[in-house]
Amino acid sequence: MSKIKVKQVRSAIKRTQVQKRTLEALGLRRIGHVVEHDATPNILGMINKVKHLVSTEEA
Repeated sequence: MSKIKVKQVRSAIKRTQVQKRTLEALGLRRIGHVVEHDATPNILGMINKVKHLVSTEEA
């Protein structure tokens, strides 16, 4: 399984509750925070929901 690094680049302030919960589920807490996940369909779907708030790269 490939790994993917997710970095929060924009704030969650003034975002919908669903987007805030998605960031929380990904383990992101603040701007600049980086987490590493397996590239499963569930994780990729969550990243797609908040793609305007995060950046991704292969690990």
